[in-house]
Amino acid sequence: MNSRLRPADRAAPGYRPMPSRDVSRILPRLGLTLLLAWLVLYPILVAVADAARGDALGTFVSRTGEWAALWASIWVSLASVVLAAAIGVPLALLFDWLDFPGRKTLGSLVALPAVLPPFVGVIAFLFLYGESGFVARAVQAVFGLNQAPWRLQGAGAILLVHAYSMYVYFYLFTRAGLAKLDASLIEAAQALGAGRWQVLFRVTLPLLRPALAGAALLVFMTALGSFSAPYVFGGGFRVMTTQIVATKLNGELPLAMVETVALALVAVVGLAVLRRTEGDDPLTALGKGTAPRRRAIRRPGVRGLATAAGWLLAALLLLPHLTLALVSLVPYGSWTTEAVPPVLSLVNYERLFDEPERLRPLVNSLWMAAVSTLAALVLALAAGALVGRRRPGGRGGWPGRGGPFRGPIEALVALPWALPGTVFAIALAATFSVSSPLTLRWILVGTVILLPLAYLVRNLPITGRAVLAGYRQLDPAFEEAAASLGAGRWATFRRVTLPLLRPALAAGASLAFVTALGDFVTSIVLYTYDNRPISIEIMSSLRVSELGVAAAFGVILMVVSAVVLGLGARR
Repeated sequence: MNSRLRPADRAAPGYRPMPSRDVSRILPRLGLTLLLAWLVLYPILVAVADAARGDALGTFVSRTGEWAALWASIWVSLASVVLAAAIGVPLALLFDWLDFPGRKTLGSLVALPAVLPPFVGVIAFLFLYGESGFVARAVQAVFGLNQAPWRLQGAGAILLVHAYSMYVYFYLFTRAGLAKLDASLIEAAQALGAGRWQVLFRVTLPLLRPALAGAALLVFMTALGSFSAPYVFGGGFRVMTTQIVATKLNGELPLAMVETVALALVAVVGLAVLRRTEGDDPLTALGKGTAPRRRAIRRPGVRGLATAAGWLLAALLLLPHLTLALVSLVPYGSWTTEAVPPVLSLVNYERLFDEPERLRPLVNSLWMAAVSTLAALVLALAAGALVGRRRPGGRGGWPGRGGPFRGPIEALVALPWALPGTVFAIALAATFSVSSPLTLRWILVGTVILLPLAYLVRNLPITGRAVLAGYRQLDPAFEEAAASLGAGRWATFRRVTLPLLRPALAAGASLAFVTALGDFVTSIVLYTYDNRPISIEIMSSLRVSELGVAAAFGVILMVVSAVVLGLGARR
């Protein structure tokens, strides 16, 4: 390239030829940035452009129902944060500060709701607490009522499901923060005469602020994008996620685009506000000392009471899992008005495994989750290799590993996490419903490709954050040693880098796979008959009153998720 320049150009003031080494650095990073922008940012820009056309914006502004749904999304998300914190933080303090029989086992059982995919957890709640569920039937039988004592519908039902499924974020983040808490700070407060409650509210909780803010951020974003609970339990109460899908089904696509952009703006604003309160990373060390020692309960009566209360709490939290397993054993049409199913058998599982067509949704979910996870891992590895490690200094205008492309690549990898799944589903549907190769748009709506592509985009933050964190923990000396022994780049990557990244890869892959496997919110917008996933099949079974089959699918999904997460944790 430089050889074609005229001598006068080469002699121009300030001219400096670009070394081929800098070109080899720029091109791969530029290519990855453009690919991520096409996958992540371009659909959102298309949605914004579509929302700006016509009078859809005026329609949105003039309809009170739209503002009511948007406000409902905001206050339900905030209330979910409060309820999840009220459950998760005390549980974390209980299991981390007190020592009693069965503490470790109970501490693990309390985190089990994380194994339930969101839609399966909602269905389990329906079987347990719904108007035809076990608890309602039991109350009806005990008091001789002619009808169900309640209807599990509306905002209260949604908040109940959110509190149950999302307290795990506060529980795990608080326990991680407590494990790194400096006991000397608490001891200093006690030495100055502070009481137990003063220490808790004036020392411990302020020190846990990064962990609590991180958990609040996760709960808020998850609740804002929640679709399963509002879809099943909402009734006449609508949040913006269900409003978007209803508008799309009514054929008002421009209005659905405006609703999508409105929800995306709320998500971005909420993310920015909560990130300002987060401070440091939620899992960073809070001190340089040792964590506070657990206090053993000395009195036998109190120890027994604490143990019994712990197991009772664990049983209460495990009831949805057990309910799902029990309903899966109920044959079709055998359970009508009884409080407990009169007949239990394996007939639902036999139907699933004897009829290949019945298992097709499970096979679809498995291959789509596997393909999307693998593709997300490849993109995460590319991002990590190009911009993952921080190196001080740098030459040729590159202040560190990744140079000017570090920020855009990391932002694009994280962006899908900041926006609800409904937003991306609608944006992808709008982008790939038009054939315009010059603008990089092809018709993918109605094909089996679009849903795995959506899973890929939604999985990028999970795999990307795990792999980038793994890369930053690598010591460059290992690769330099391999290079000094004659290993090429590919051999070094395959025999040194990948084995060192195995924990990060296992964590990111297992979480991404389970997330895609149980996805409902993206699937209901983009699925076709040929690639209908297991979550859609569960909903279809419920619509035709095949409760046992729906529960059997849920149990299979729960078991597969638990196995995958267990394997990821072991590695």
